[in-house]
Amino acid sequence: MILPAPEKKSQIGSDTTIGRTSFSTFPAAGGPIQASAVRFRRRLLAGVGPLLCWLLAPISAGVTSFLLGFSPEAARSLKLDALYPVGGYSRYIDTNEGFEFVYPESWLGDQTLLYRAAGKAERALDPPPLGGGGGRRRNVNEPAVAFGPPGSTGELNVSVIVSPVPIDFSIEAFGGAEEVGEAIVGTMTGSGKRPDVKGTLMGCSLREDSVRMVKYYELEFVVETSVFRRHNVAVCCVRKGRLFTLNAQAPESVWPQFKSQFYTVARSFNLV
Repeated sequence: MILPAPEKKSQIGSDTTIGRTSFSTFPAAGGPIQASAVRFRRRLLAGVGPLLCWLLAPISAGVTSFLLGFSPEAARSLKLDALYPVGGYSRYIDTNEGFEFVYPESWLGDQTLLYRAAGKAERALDPPPLGGGGGRRRNVNEPAVAFGPPGSTGELNVSVIVSPVPIDFSIEAFGGAEEVGEAIVGTMTGSGKRPDVKGTLMGCSLREDSVRMVKYYELEFVVETSVFRRHNVAVCCVRKGRLFTLNAQAPESVWPQFKSQFYTVARSFNLV
């Protein structure tokens, strides 16, 4: 970001222009004239102060983001990136589902999901139906949240799905990291039920959180069909009967461009 050049101080007797209004600066005078000048300055500041705060807010936000960029790791550890972008990323925190991750600061949230979430929050304020039945529940295969570049077709995105599983479900029951990766890729691609879809595991690793007792399986795989080839980076974990799956996907043609960003997104995914 290019910071504006410092303004030159006005000389006595010169004109200083602010917006469309021109103010003349004069030598200070004593007595009643000085008192009147003081009252005028106070009134001017009282009237213009709120306007200046509103006008300078975007500049202040930009400067704050710029300063936070000097120490991105420290800022992220304090979760300041939930307020301002840090190092090119913003943080999304879902306190309802209990997860968080960072995403490229220029990406936008899926409008359909945002509107649906807003409607869900509004319905939560309504009294329960007389029949005792609940409202429409979100499809388990529908993302809880999704982000992508503005104006894109949807092939390039990052999303999180939260699915119910048996309370005693354990990912590590499938075996080591590689076996888990193969099982997850097989599930995502239909486990052979769709012969036109092929999934290839490129790598898998395990990241453990000893404080929250959560194991994160990070995997990279490619999905191919007769019409597309997509590169994916995913993170899977389980807690209290819920399976969390973060998946970032990109067309193979642009994968090298977003590879580093996808790794950053995957490493940032945590349960809260």
